[in-house]
Amino acid sequence: MSAAPSVGPLLGLVLVALTAVAALLVRLGRLGSSRQVAVAAVRAALQLAAVSLLIAAVLGSAGWTGLFIAGMVVVATATAGRRITGSARGRAWWAAVPIVAGVAPVLALLPASGVLPPRPVAVLPIAGIFVGGAMTATSLTGRRALDELHTRRGEYEAGLSLGMLPRDAALEVCRPAGALALVPVLDQTRTVGLVTLPGAFVGVLLGGADPIEAGATQLLVLIGLLAVEAVAVLITLELVAAGRLRDRRPDRRPDRVY
Repeated sequence: MSAAPSVGPLLGLVLVALTAVAALLVRLGRLGSSRQVAVAAVRAALQLAAVSLLIAAVLGSAGWTGLFIAGMVVVATATAGRRITGSARGRAWWAAVPIVAGVAPVLALLPASGVLPPRPVAVLPIAGIFVGGAMTATSLTGRRALDELHTRRGEYEAGLSLGMLPRDAALEVCRPAGALALVPVLDQTRTVGLVTLPGAFVGVLLGGADPIEAGATQLLVLIGLLAVEAVAVLITLELVAAGRLRDRRPDRRPDRVY
């Protein structure tokens, strides 16, 4: 008997009901726009439907798999860049540097070392997890670092008055943002198996592997994510401190900060 949910009208009704509840709670709680909840749900449904249709063709070719991963990186870069700078243009594309620098070496190491089979069906899911983790770490670090530079501008200027270089003064102010950005992946790693059963573990189990293999796969993903996100956080901090990633929102006036 399959462990996957039954695809049909009932599933659609449940998803619509959950979306409506989430949107209503966001609206009643004044947590933002309830429309964003509905848009996110619709986008997720359309995107997953498209991926489901494409995935068989993609997994049949290493070339198509590589192209698909490159596409994920582009989307992740645009998302993180827009979240950090307020725009998806110009300096926002510097967000590609921490994402690629974090994902590429770790993803290359796994099949090269023989730990992960060099097959699209094995590489693509883990690549998606790594890209998503790097995107989140980059977004959180960049956004929080710029917020810190904006709210603690006096401390930054005090550092300059003491003779610190602009980069060093900026890092002193925004470095705590990097530590905060690592909290989600650290908590996920610490509590794995106790609080949640993560996606890689469940996916491997549903694929027919035994629990030991599923646990090994999940451990590989979590430790890999720690490395990916640590690299992404450090490089994002450097880009913010160097002024490569700046807040383009008019009320922030980045040129007045550093």
